[in-house]
Amino acid sequence: MTAYVIASVNVTDPEKYKNYMALSPGAIEAAGGKFIVRGGNPKIMEGDWLRPRVVVVEYPTREAAEAFYNSTLYVAARAEREGAAEFSMIVVDGV
Repeated sequence: MTAYVIASVNVTDPEKYKNYMALSPGAIEAAGGKFIVRGGNPKIMEGDWLRPRVVVVEYPTREAAEAFYNSTLYVAARAEREGAAEFSMIVVDGV
């Protein structure tokens, strides 16, 4: 079953965040993921939204999504993101 990784992001140090942006696509692709949404400009339709940037990545399975998160490549990317953004991430099964 397809799974989606969804992140909400507030970049606090754009220069440092560039390092994360350079590394994360390779980690995503290595685990079979593809970007569905990668950017900002969300329009709040209802309720509250915490951060201005939204990322959605599709994976063939939840196992692939979790393997991405725990991969050596993404661990390195996360280290580069440290101190550069407020970041929340979930994985959810598709239909």
